[in-house]
Amino acid sequence: MPLPRLAVLVSGSGTNLQALLDRGPELGGEITLVVSDRADAGGLRRADDAGIKTAVVPPGDFADRSQWAAALEETVAAAEPALVVLAGFMRILPASFVTRWPVLNVHPSLLPAFPGGHAVEEALAWGAKLTGCTVHLVDEEVDHGPIVAQEAVPILPGDTPEELHERIKAVEHRLLPACVSLFCRGLVEVDGRHVRIQT
Repeated sequence: MPLPRLAVLVSGSGTNLQALLDRGPELGGEITLVVSDRADAGGLRRADDAGIKTAVVPPGDFADRSQWAAALEETVAAAEPALVVLAGFMRILPASFVTRWPVLNVHPSLLPAFPGGHAVEEALAWGAKLTGCTVHLVDEEVDHGPIVAQEAVPILPGDTPEELHERIKAVEHRLLPACVSLFCRGLVEVDGRHVRIQT
């Protein structure tokens, strides 16, 4: 029986993509396409090195956001994914995209605390003692969908955003592949906002 097909979306260096690749057969799914909104994204090079097809859909090539979103959706659809994984993808996806496929995202906070693009800095500014990472299903709102898994990361005295983010990323690199694996094996059950892991 063929493995579930996965499409991964990246915007940056692709360390979470690498964590998925490093799982090998244990991931339970086959990454068949990596897409970026940026031609210089390091994640594309990681995909090339692994022999995975890549595509770039830059927003600047389109007249407006809706045209870009339609092109992105068409590009992903050609890969016929069972699951789309956001591994550091920094664009908001339209409703048509997130209702067409299950989409998993990893976010560097314990949602619902500190949604958005500055979660690490905001946790430090707030004086929080704990933050962490969340793997969640994506819905039509930003960093809002049902939570699949979370893990806490302590904030240490004198932490810089870079130091804290590195410790969070170390957890992301474990948690995201684990959740993708659960999904590929059909062990994730979603009931409204509640996600249950079948054992």
